[in-house]
Amino acid sequence: MYDLIIVGAGPAGLTAALYAARFRMKTLVFEKLAVGGQIILSPTIENFPGFPGGITTQELIERMKKQIDDLGVEVSYEEVIKLESEGVLFTVQTEGQSYKARSVIIASGAQSKRLGVPGEDKFIGRGVSYCGTCDGPLFRNKEVVVVGGGDRAIEEAIFLSSYASKVTLVHRRQGFRASKILEEQARSSHKISFLLDSVVLEVFGSNKVEGIKIKNLRDNSLSSLVCQGVFIFVGINPNTGFVKNCLELDELGFIITPRLVDTSRTGVFACGDCCKKSLYQVINACGEGAQAADSAHKYLLNQKG
Repeated sequence: MYDLIIVGAGPAGLTAALYAARFRMKTLVFEKLAVGGQIILSPTIENFPGFPGGITTQELIERMKKQIDDLGVEVSYEEVIKLESEGVLFTVQTEGQSYKARSVIIASGAQSKRLGVPGEDKFIGRGVSYCGTCDGPLFRNKEVVVVGGGDRAIEEAIFLSSYASKVTLVHRRQGFRASKILEEQARSSHKISFLLDSVVLEVFGSNKVEGIKIKNLRDNSLSSLVCQGVFIFVGINPNTGFVKNCLELDELGFIITPRLVDTSRTGVFACGDCCKKSLYQVINACGEGAQAADSAHKYLLNQKG
């Protein structure tokens, strides 16, 4: 029996584990892939307080992991497939085992959305990618396309420009959701060009990506663009399928937290990218993780009282 089970070991889950351990709560963390969550797909974090000039994502996550290791937090590399409540107790089900806990924090994060256009699935691993950091070196001196207009898309375009001979950023609007400083960096690069008010209709090629078909949303004109790589950053889908019968979700599957990190189920808290909110950044994921651990701690104290 655990005081707390945390599902997910990204920045939110790791911070929650750190605070829970300092509260001396018996804590178990589940992570289905690798510690760090989707943030490990970005090479650096430039806006995390205390690191002028930025810090590599790997180093930041390693530091967070060492903190919980030093406090003896247990981490299990299993995928959680179901959450159930039984009175004031909770059962967390993995593929091979069930675990009991008095409280639960969902920090399961999210994964990249797909465009859903012809050719996208066919060419995954053969030119279509959702991670510039992972696959950028494979496109040295080649022409690539980045699809999206948020921070992640701009960051990846800048990163890819250090390998590719040309990076074309395709975005459905004129304006960007990304921070202005990132947009300024991208526009200052002679390798990055912009194709705005446009959407990708198809990814085509024979054995690998050879280009994309594009529609201009202002005049509905169609065109093709030759490229060898397509990197897609058009948002995220929350990893919340395992709680859909237990917690209230919005129409996109994000966990609804009506007050801070509280969910629709007493004793279950949520934080990070799996939650419905307006800002998806490492800094607020960490803050939410700390808040979730504090809320779980106070919840258990009230139960004992």
